[in-house]
Amino acid sequence: MPITEETEQKPINPYGKAKKMAEDIILDFSKNSKMAVMILRYFNVIGSDPEGRLGEAPRPELREHGRISGACFDAARGIMPGLKVTGTDYNTPDGTCIRDYIDVTDLVDAHVKALEKVKPGKVGIYNVGTGKGRSVKEFVSACKKATGVDIKVDFLPRRPGDYAEVYSDPTKIRRELNWTAQYTDLEKSIQVAWKWQKTRPNGYGSS
Repeated sequence: MPITEETEQKPINPYGKAKKMAEDIILDFSKNSKMAVMILRYFNVIGSDPEGRLGEAPRPELREHGRISGACFDAARGIMPGLKVTGTDYNTPDGTCIRDYIDVTDLVDAHVKALEKVKPGKVGIYNVGTGKGRSVKEFVSACKKATGVDIKVDFLPRRPGDYAEVYSDPTKIRRELNWTAQYTDLEKSIQVAWKWQKTRPNGYGSS
């Protein structure tokens, strides 16, 4: 750690393998074409549009397989009885996994910067992260503060396919695209997303 764009890719779960396969296909195709290519490697996306237009609304059948932010909100809203945290014995300061949480508003800005710089026949690969790792326990604590709900947390054994630490080195995207994450206050990002959740209890079908 941290992960750079040159770090060897060694996916250990189907999700990571699928992302690498997609990159490989794009890169193979680009070798024999004039296609302009920008590959943005997202880290853990959180937050919502600050103006309240867009937010996280997974299909009901995917609730138990979504991001930790959605799971926290479901627990805070009483949709789920609590939050399940898998793995508390990793070699990290508090025993839980460490991840790099990137606000979706920063992610949108990264796309805009990439589109401004993309050139035919060129390939750009960039990490889109904050460069800072936060533990799952830190995230849960921030979620409790942001929602004002004392979420019930169940700590479970590790699940296969999880690295202990994953966070980015965003130096390249800062240097070449002039992009840096601006929304790096974890609790504030969760507050914005929580506001959207409360005003849209049934997702995009309600207001």
